[in-house]
Amino acid sequence: MAISKKLLNPGEQVIISTRQHPKALFVPILMLVLFLAVAVLAQVWLADDGFSRVLTYVVWVLAALGILWFSVRPFITWLTTVHAFTDRRLISRWGVLTRNGHDIPLNRVSDISIEINLIDRPFGCGSLIVTNAADGGKVRLNDIPHAEASHRRLSALMHEVHEVRNQRRDEGV
Repeated sequence: MAISKKLLNPGEQVIISTRQHPKALFVPILMLVLFLAVAVLAQVWLADDGFSRVLTYVVWVLAALGILWFSVRPFITWLTTVHAFTDRRLISRWGVLTRNGHDIPLNRVSDISIEINLIDRPFGCGSLIVTNAADGGKVRLNDIPHAEASHRRLSALMHEVHEVRNQRRDEGV
């Protein structure tokens, strides 16, 4: 899902639009397999009498609830979350029933740092940490694909933004 064009101001251009790397779905997939395995084992091992049949249904219902909470919910969150850097701001949106989000104007960003741990390296992803100059708050964007390339592009963009700001300040605008 790309960032919606209706979120952009006139003349604003998207530089980077991304969601988390699919690596973020490994644990939900593992949980799906685990819940299914437990439910199938319960069905195979329990006898076929009345109480065991009810217990098997209970295990399947609990497995279904676990799958919904630990697999389907994270997948939908992953699917509906998008981060975009435009030539003016950082835009993040997430949520299904309730859409949440935040925007940070680039002229208020003081730093964009990168963190790539050992698990991220083989996948080519990492975390971008955006520091807001106004209050020092940090926004962490986890599992961003091609994190190093994105960091280089954003650093160049930040340099341009700060150059324009300094030029305007020097001109008295």
